[in-house]
Amino acid sequence: MPTPLPSPADQSGAEWTDWSLILKLLAIDPIGLGGLTLRARSGPVRDRMVQDLNSLPLPTRKLHPGISDEQLFGGIDISSTLSGGQLVVSKGLLENSSTLVLTMAERCDAALAAKLAQHLDAGAQGPLIVLDEGAEDEEQAPAPLTDRLAFHLSPRGQLPKDHPAETGLKVTERTTAQHRLSQMTLDDATPEALITLALQFGIASLRTPTLALRCARAHAALMGRTQVGPTDIAVAATLVYAPRATQIPELDPPQDDTPPEQPPKTDPSDDDMDGPQADSLPDADMMVEAVKSMLPAGLIETLVPAGTTRGATGSGAGQKRKGNRRGRPLPSRAGRLDGQSRIDLVATLRAAAPWQPMRRAQQPDRDGLLIRSSDIRLRRYEEKSDRVLIFAVDASGSAAVSRLSEAKGAIELLLSEAYARRDHVALISFRGTEAEILLPPTRSLVQTKRRLAGLPGGGGTPLAAGLKEAAELAVLSRAKGLSPTIVLLTDGRANIALDGTADRATAAQDSETLASTLRAQGIPSLVIDMSNRPQQALEALAGVLDAPYVALPRADAQKLSGAVTAALSEA
Repeated sequence: MPTPLPSPADQSGAEWTDWSLILKLLAIDPIGLGGLTLRARSGPVRDRMVQDLNSLPLPTRKLHPGISDEQLFGGIDISSTLSGGQLVVSKGLLENSSTLVLTMAERCDAALAAKLAQHLDAGAQGPLIVLDEGAEDEEQAPAPLTDRLAFHLSPRGQLPKDHPAETGLKVTERTTAQHRLSQMTLDDATPEALITLALQFGIASLRTPTLALRCARAHAALMGRTQVGPTDIAVAATLVYAPRATQIPELDPPQDDTPPEQPPKTDPSDDDMDGPQADSLPDADMMVEAVKSMLPAGLIETLVPAGTTRGATGSGAGQKRKGNRRGRPLPSRAGRLDGQSRIDLVATLRAAAPWQPMRRAQQPDRDGLLIRSSDIRLRRYEEKSDRVLIFAVDASGSAAVSRLSEAKGAIELLLSEAYARRDHVALISFRGTEAEILLPPTRSLVQTKRRLAGLPGGGGTPLAAGLKEAAELAVLSRAKGLSPTIVLLTDGRANIALDGTADRATAAQDSETLASTLRAQGIPSLVIDMSNRPQQALEALAGVLDAPYVALPRADAQKLSGAVTAALSEA
C-alpha cells in the first residue's frame, strides 16, 4: 500500500517527511530533477539540512555569488603557464560531476544566474542546490534558476526529535531504483493531467509539469514500480506544484445525484477501454485537494510563490550598483583575471621588475621576463552614475496656471545647471484621470523648452497615477544605470483614484500605497507643497515616502529651483 498524502491537520511534520523523500528522489534522478531551492536563514535547522545533502551520491562543491568565470568554466592557469613556459589549462567546477551548492543565492546577479541556467539546460552532471538566505520578500534567488529546480522548501519551526540521522538511500537501493527508472512507462494522459493541474494553480512555466513528471517517475521507481501510478502523480504534484502556486483553484460545484443518461453503446469493445484508463489517473478533485493541503502558509493572502521573484524589484541584498558611464582611473590592484577586468600592463611590469634577478637565478634557461600570477595588476575605474530628476507636476485645475509657469521656469533653471553635474531631467504631468510622460530623461535644453511650452492644465488631481508613472520611469532609468530622484510638485488635493474614479478616500489610500512602494524601492524623493497653505495630508505622504517636505506657497521659479537644489544636496 502506498503511503497516503498528509492532510492539513498533520502538515506541521510533513515538510520534514518531504525533506527525506526529496533527498531520495534527488539521489535517484539528480540530473532530471535539477535540484532544489532551500530558503532558510542560517541556523541549526538549515545546517542540519545542508549536512543531509552529503547523502547524495555526488561530492558537494560550494559556489559563491562572486565566483569568477575561470573558476566556473576553467581556463588558462596563469601561474603554471608563466612558471613552466607552456600553456597549462585548468578545469572549472562545472566540468566535474558534483552536487553544486550556491550559497547566498539571493545575492546572485543575472550574469551568474544565466551561466548556471545554461549549464543546467546543456545537461548538468549533477544537481544544483540553491541556498536562499533572504530576509525580505524581495530578496530571493533569481527566477531563471529556481524555475529549473524541481523542489522548493522553506522549513519552519524546529527539527523534529525523531528526524532520522540517515536520510538518503543505500547504494544498492539507489542502483535498483535507477534501474527501474530506466524501464519506466506511463500513459499519454499523465502529462496532460499534470499540465491541466498546473494551470489550475496559476503556474505558467512549462518546465514545472516536466519536473513534476520526472518526480512522479522517480517516486514510482522508489516505491518499486516500473509504471507511474495515481499515487506517484499526486505526490509529484504536492512536492512540485504547492510551493509554486499563485492561485487557489475552485473545485467544481456539487452536481445532482441523478446520473446523466448514457447513450447506448454499439461496440462491446468500448467497455474494455474504461477499466485501465480510469485507474491510470487519480481523481482531479483529489489531486487539487492534495496540493491545497500542502500550500505554504499565507499563500491565500500574498499569492506569491516561494522561490520566485514575482513582485521583486531587485533592490534587495543582491543588487549591484553600477554606473551608466566609467569615471576616472583609480590605482590598480592585485587580482586574478576573471574575464571582465582589464590588466594594467605597466603596473604589472613594475610589480614584476624587482623580482627578475632572483627568478633568473632560479630559472637560468628561461628567456624574457619572468612574470608570476602575484604580479598581475588589474585596472580600476570610478563608476559614476548620472542622476535623473523626474518631475511629477500636478497639472490639475486648482491654480494650475501659476503652478505650471513656476514649474516650467524651475525645470529650465535646473536643466541649465545639469551640464555641469551631468544630470538628466524628465517631466511627468498628471491631470484629469491619468498621468503622462511629457519628457523622457534628457539633457537637451531645446527639447525641454519645447515640451514645457505645450504642457496642458485643468481637470482632476490623479496623484496616485502620477506616482505610479514616476515609479515606473524611475525603475526603468535605474536599469539603464541612472540614479533617479523624484520631485513631486502638487497641492496635495488628490481626488481621483488609481482606477480613474472620483473618490477622495480611495485616491488618498492609493497614493499612500504607491508611496510605500517607492520607499521600498529605495528611490529618493522630494515633495514640494505648492498650495496656498501647507497641507497636512501631503506632509504625511512625504513621511510615507521618507522624503523631505518643502512648503513653497507662491514661490517663483528661482526659489523653487534653489529649494530643489538645496534638498538634493542634503540627501
